Amino acid sequence: MTYCVALRLDSGMIFASDSRTNAGVDHIATFCKMRVYEKPGDRVIVLLSSGNLAITQGVINILDRHQKAPQGESTIWSVTSMFDVAALAGDALREMQQRDGKMLMQSGIEASANIIVGGQISGEDERLFHIYSQGNFIEASDETPYFQLGEAKYGKPILDRVLTPGTPQKEAAKCVLISFDSTIKSNISVGLPIDMLWYPRDSLRVGVQQRIREGDPYFSMLRQRWGGGLRRVFGELPDPDWME
Repeated sequence: MTYCVALRLDSGMIFASDSRTNAGVDHIATFCKMRVYEKPGDRVIVLLSSGNLAITQGVINILDRHQKAPQGESTIWSVTSMFDVAALAGDALREMQQRDGKMLMQSGIEASANIIVGGQISGEDERLFHIYSQGNFIEASDETPYFQLGEAKYGKPILDRVLTPGTPQKEAAKCVLISFDSTIKSNISVGLPIDMLWYPRDSLRVGVQQRIREGDPYFSMLRQRWGGGLRRVFGELPDPDWME
């Protein structure tokens, strides 16, 4: 399984993904689930993926193949809106499902995959989309400024309690990492390293990319103090008087 998060903030966008894949408890591997397309001054596009790894890698290969497409054909490098980028990714996902989905299902293998794609193209604002396994998609809004993929339930409460479009980027990054720590704590199918990317709004270039590995000083401090803080606050809450 996997866990991915993407935020659309007033100040920019944050993308994060774990890198664990597994086909059973005795077959665990590490694969990057974040793909970045950057042409400084023109566009920054980030794609996060979850689900069947062969399907999602196929989608990436189809999008990469577009780089060699004839002039005039719509590609991830030539379209003028993030909506069109989401449509291209959805079409690529449908192509992989049509090619491999039926055979995978016949073999009892889950063929579904989901994608988050976000970023900014010169001439329009930053945008964020969640693309479903069927190729259709929805867009983030001020009321719902983030999307999750994979094992979303464990890390969702902290996002709902803290995040708004106006959350400063450093606080948002901290919130995302706590969300990952909660997920890793409760689900063995999600694990380090975590790939994170910060895109400053209207910069049209990647701001910060960071890979957080086991033993990372900041993440280790964060998970220790967050866990200790939760236990302390829990201990300070009064017991229910009706349990006498």
